[in-house]
Amino acid sequence: MDKQILIIEDEEILRVTLGDFLASKGYSVSVAETGRQGLDLFHSKGHQVVVTDVRLPDINGLNLLKQLKENNPEVVVIVITAYGTIKDAVDAMKSGAYDYITKPFSLDEFELIINRAFEMIALRRENVLLREQIIECMCYPQMVAQSNEMKKVCRLISKVAKTDTTVLLLGESGTGKELVASTIHRESHRKDGPFVVVNCAALPETLIESELFGHEKGAFTGAHKPKPGKFELASGGTIFLDEIGELPPQAQAKLLRVLQDGTFERLGGTRTLRTDARVIAATNRDLEKDVKGGRFREDLYWRLKVVPIYIPPLRERKEDILPLAEFFLKRFNEKHGRKLSLSHRARAALLRYDFPGNVRELENLMERLVTLAEGPRIEIEDLPEEVRAYFSEAPSETSLQTIIEQAEREHIIKVLKSTDGNRTRAAELLGVSRKTLWEKMRQYGITDPMIK
Repeated sequence: MDKQILIIEDEEILRVTLGDFLASKGYSVSVAETGRQGLDLFHSKGHQVVVTDVRLPDINGLNLLKQLKENNPEVVVIVITAYGTIKDAVDAMKSGAYDYITKPFSLDEFELIINRAFEMIALRRENVLLREQIIECMCYPQMVAQSNEMKKVCRLISKVAKTDTTVLLLGESGTGKELVASTIHRESHRKDGPFVVVNCAALPETLIESELFGHEKGAFTGAHKPKPGKFELASGGTIFLDEIGELPPQAQAKLLRVLQDGTFERLGGTRTLRTDARVIAATNRDLEKDVKGGRFREDLYWRLKVVPIYIPPLRERKEDILPLAEFFLKRFNEKHGRKLSLSHRARAALLRYDFPGNVRELENLMERLVTLAEGPRIEIEDLPEEVRAYFSEAPSETSLQTIIEQAEREHIIKVLKSTDGNRTRAAELLGVSRKTLWEKMRQYGITDPMIK
């Protein structure tokens, strides 16, 4: 798509100069002398970027800006103000202008603002596409499945949700086992029943039987009244036993009986109770190894492993990283009232990082970035040091845009080192203004220690 720019400026010399300059840079340029001419051109061509003087002979610049935005809220408007009229620029920014530039200005400075405007347009378009992709790859609410591995998990969820079969979820911590369990429950005929979560690793060994199966009054010191256990509370619904590998032997024996015939006794009781709870268990341990080592009952293992579902770590399903990042970004933007987006380099860094903490780590990272980033984009400099370090050591297999940016960054550092950090001399060698060099250094996170 052509990069279309409309220039509305009543000063002929400036209008012609800016038009010719942008045309020489490959932009498709239209020019207008008055606000009315500009509006007519805009209505007929629908330019992506409009550069307009705040003071025009026929229309107040703020009114013009309002009409442009009413016609197309996505148009990027850059206002030109005269020296000493900064109030005009501030008012324009409040009314929705993207940026302003004050006369007199250099063509380098002008080009930098134009380049930024089109970068933002490209990023906005990419974000729209990513949001559409996220919707497409949401196999269930909250579940992103762009990768073949997660699509397979979704297919298994669809099948087992229609039954009461016991399910064993396998995978590392942070991969989303509880989300899978709750999705199975929500998609089943038990969805109106309770969904009870028990973290077996978080319960003291002396209390786990009481928590799971309940106790009678006087069963132990402090048991002043009877208490139903989680299996009673989950009857008619689903009980999710997370970290099942941490169950002590006696509790394993009682759980085996529940799985066999749905019966149990409360701790300290003699009355046999029955539960109609569907069991979904999860573990990050190698239960087969624990069975061989005598730490987990083999008969219980096979009772649990009727339908095993393996949830792969994030490093084995890289295709899910960016859709998940955008999903969490949208959630936390809404939560914190922000409108942040991810830069190309930040996306590339996230893709290369292994995420040892899996989806949980990515979720926490996105909330941290939304909370702390100064915006409007999350840049690679905003990422934690371990992610940035991983990015710098990673191979350069990524988008063409990122490869170009990496090469430009490395060349700037090389030139700066050759001039012993003299930015004026480096800018001359690079053929750019000192301001442009400073902007590039800020964009790429180039600091003085790097060039010493």
